[in-house]
Amino acid sequence: MIRVGLAIAGAAILGALAACIGVPPRPQEAPVEPRTAAPAHSTARWVAAAWSDLPGFAADRATELWPALLAGCARPAAGWAQTCARALLDPPAPTDDAVRQWLMAQLQPYQVRADEGQAEGLATGYFEPELEATRSPQGRFQVPLYAPPLQLLAAAAPRRPWYTRAQIETLPAARAALAGREIAWVEDPLDALLLQVQGSGRLRMRQPDGRSTLLRVGFAGHNEQPYRSLGRWLVEQGELGAAQASWPAIKAWAQVHPDRLQELLWANPRVVFFRVEPLADPASGPRGAQGVPLTPGRSVAVDPLAVPLGAMLWLDTTEPNSAAPLRRLVMAQDTGSAITGAVRADLFFGWQPPAQVLAGRMKQPLRWWALWPRDLPPPAPMAAAMR
Repeated sequence: MIRVGLAIAGAAILGALAACIGVPPRPQEAPVEPRTAAPAHSTARWVAAAWSDLPGFAADRATELWPALLAGCARPAAGWAQTCARALLDPPAPTDDAVRQWLMAQLQPYQVRADEGQAEGLATGYFEPELEATRSPQGRFQVPLYAPPLQLLAAAAPRRPWYTRAQIETLPAARAALAGREIAWVEDPLDALLLQVQGSGRLRMRQPDGRSTLLRVGFAGHNEQPYRSLGRWLVEQGELGAAQASWPAIKAWAQVHPDRLQELLWANPRVVFFRVEPLADPASGPRGAQGVPLTPGRSVAVDPLAVPLGAMLWLDTTEPNSAAPLRRLVMAQDTGSAITGAVRADLFFGWQPPAQVLAGRMKQPLRWWALWPRDLPPPAPMAAAMR
């Protein structure tokens, strides 16, 4: 989805304090092209397992995975072409048990561990924000969202730091470079930053006649400045405790300290630029790094050096702020700049109202298993290959 990160959505806004809050910074790059051969090596260690090792596997509503699997088969993972062909040409009956039996016949589970052997990691969550917006500045809608400046769109443009957030708002040269690049105007600068952190979102565009139209904006680049978490900045300032640094707490602090709002915003020098994307089907998710639409609750962002995009996984974690198990089949269909490591997942919660709350609370222990085609060798640990 090309994302950035917030604590409303947890570890995003805390960035390096990901252990303190949930969703990570996410500007991603262009969709990854699937490779033609199976990946030979991985930064993870894949250990062959039995289906009985997957806790709660028999209780999952496996039919909910099928749309995500078929979406991924539009751009199949390396080595998955035959499995995808079988899914398209000879699908199982639409029952949970039939889907499970089909998967067990096609795939082999492997527990994914760090190369040093650790089996437990971290699960966070992210979502797609929806904001009200206008096509021109009017009334309370005075905060612009920008398309990339022309200098950054040039094919030969070097990837070097451009103006910071503070410079964009204060330097005449920066403002001139962005003149005419506004694609929409929103009300709250913190909501605009949230959209930048997530890297994609929906805009409900207000029309002069009072009606509104829904469109999507997607990640189109950034200013090559480092991401700085607002939550972490407030913790460092002594304004919030680490355990308090959630997105609602950040917004509440800003309301109490309007004189310091600019200081807060400028603490993060990174600015994300957007492009307008069609939204023909409001029930369709944003495209992830695999280049296919994300499925709420069934798509995850992964570290592609550990788990190939397009792979299927069994997730074993817990509900946000709860000990209740959260165990399900998911597809690796996205990446994120803070999603690194062998046992690291970012679960896409979608765009419905509960998504923001769930994503913001998601910071749970994780174990997981890759479900891999039986006729395809698993990636060997990269460290072992280098010895």
